[in-house]
Amino acid sequence: MNIVVVTAGLSVPSSTRLLADRLAAAVGDRVDGADLRVIELRDHAKDIANHLVTGFPPPSLREALDAVVSSDALIAVTPIFNASYSGLFKSFFDLIEPDALTGKPVIIGATGGTPRHSLALEHAVRPLFTYLHAVVVPTSVYAASEDWGNTDGLDTRVARAAGELAGLLTGRAPSPRPAEPELIPFEAQLAALRPQRSAN
Repeated sequence: MNIVVVTAGLSVPSSTRLLADRLAAAVGDRVDGADLRVIELRDHAKDIANHLVTGFPPPSLREALDAVVSSDALIAVTPIFNASYSGLFKSFFDLIEPDALTGKPVIIGATGGTPRHSLALEHAVRPLFTYLHAVVVPTSVYAASEDWGNTDGLDTRVARAAGELAGLLTGRAPSPRPAEPELIPFEAQLAALRPQRSAN
């Protein structure tokens, strides 16, 4: 299996790359014979900008685009800026033909300074790949700064997303999620707080 990891982190080292590596390792543990390749978009930033205005990619960028299109699966991770994906991330995927990722399994991930931006995965990143006709796994993985201090929850999300991608690649149904605790309706909770009247 040829799996390409696209990471749009800007700094070195980058928490975006760190999350991408965790996702890649988790997928590699679950997919036999996985051949993982990482594409750092920061290395292609100037070429991406030039391609957008000239329409002619240099060989290194052309090769990166071809690797994404020809892959069996994709892991795409972006930092969140101003409640959305980074401009570099969007510009790269703007260079891919709208039907080129049709049916391709994808894990989406993102990093940010605060958990408040986690919904950017659902309102920005997932719709981007839906437009490109990719098959995005149900679990998206967001890592805020505080997640790196206690990674239990992050590791759970990474493992779940990797299992979902592995299931798509091997044709297995994804493992069922653990049972959710029973929800007590709000009205019932309020009723339990009311003082009981005596039967006199």
